[in-house]
Amino acid sequence: MPSLKAFHHVSNPTFIEESIYGTFRARFALELFNNTLFFPITNILYELLMGSPLDYLRSSDPYIIIVAALIQAYWLTCHAEKRLHRLLGHLMGPTIYTFIEVSLEGAQFFTATNHVAYWFFSIAIGIARELRLYLPRFSALFTIIENATRVSILFFMYGIFEIHLNRNQTPSLASFFADPSHVFVGMAVVIIGLSIGLANVTADTYLKKLRYTSQMLKMYSEWLLGRDLLARSLSDPTALQTIRRERTILFMDIRGFTAWSEVHTPEEVVELLNEYYRQSESILLQHSAIKWKFTADEVMAIFPHVQAAITAANEMIDEIHRFLVAKQLGVGIGIDVGPVVEGVLGGANVRFYDAMGDTVNTAKRIENYAQAGEILISEQAQQYLTTSIPATNRRELHAKGKSQAIITYLLNA
Repeated sequence: MPSLKAFHHVSNPTFIEESIYGTFRARFALELFNNTLFFPITNILYELLMGSPLDYLRSSDPYIIIVAALIQAYWLTCHAEKRLHRLLGHLMGPTIYTFIEVSLEGAQFFTATNHVAYWFFSIAIGIARELRLYLPRFSALFTIIENATRVSILFFMYGIFEIHLNRNQTPSLASFFADPSHVFVGMAVVIIGLSIGLANVTADTYLKKLRYTSQMLKMYSEWLLGRDLLARSLSDPTALQTIRRERTILFMDIRGFTAWSEVHTPEEVVELLNEYYRQSESILLQHSAIKWKFTADEVMAIFPHVQAAITAANEMIDEIHRFLVAKQLGVGIGIDVGPVVEGVLGGANVRFYDAMGDTVNTAKRIENYAQAGEILISEQAQQYLTTSIPATNRRELHAKGKSQAIITYLLNA
């Protein structure tokens, strides 16, 4: 099942990937407000009410712990899916806060219970989150423990606040828990923490299934539309509307494939075609092909401009034709440029992205006349080249269904 861990290794996430896993900003905000800021905010309220609020706000203390939390949240957003990084990340906030405060206050910093508590809760939550990676089978249990621990921060800070504020009435933890109202609050906090943990387990399970389903739909959609076109269509739905554009169309076909198939098993045929498709797709991806489709041993690709199609065709001859020659086969390629109508075509239930027009038909006719290892381009495509092709490479094709001869040029004589 695709995971957030896999997403962290994507250097340039697409619009679709960010929609599934969230943008960095959204994941940072979730980490900050759902986890990292929990103790710092509680600590700020505690210290704010323990003394003079104005004096506290004028000091550097609240701002140091907030900055430490921001750094911790950023680091966890970037690295939390790696082993030990969750635990180390949760120690980052208290480490920064302690280092700065000790340099200002000295060892007296450690005499405050809330400062020690920051370390305790950070370690406890970090261990729980780390164990979710090491023991995925018990991930639900550790999620519940993590949330119960996080919610317990509020009750703990309330307890030390009560002890410090009313030392005569509540001199110790034992006397604190002797008060039934405190026991009630404590039990309520623990139960609420467990409830939040169970809710998060349910939400995480649902989110994983949703992400898995989205990834599968993304994969199937990319098969039909291509990665770039799918991304464009999600950010701009009009990208799939039928529209007249100038495109370069490339057709490639295996020469001798029918005869070769007759003397080979279906498994061997499928194996050959899969490798043929894999190599074709790899080259087309590198050269800005807008869309391509495979039909038996035929490849059709749509390019935004002629040069990209020609560069791709040369690589196909260098790699794919050479691969097929070893099997006594080869490929012929035909290219034409001109107006097409492209977009989503089809009925109410089955639709597909394609390009239609005489340019497509002409490119196919040209490919039919290309011999194994040859790249034939139309006269229109030849006009886009920066270098001229010798006149000896000129061919007139009299294709069926064409009232006039098709002027072509052999690109790789």
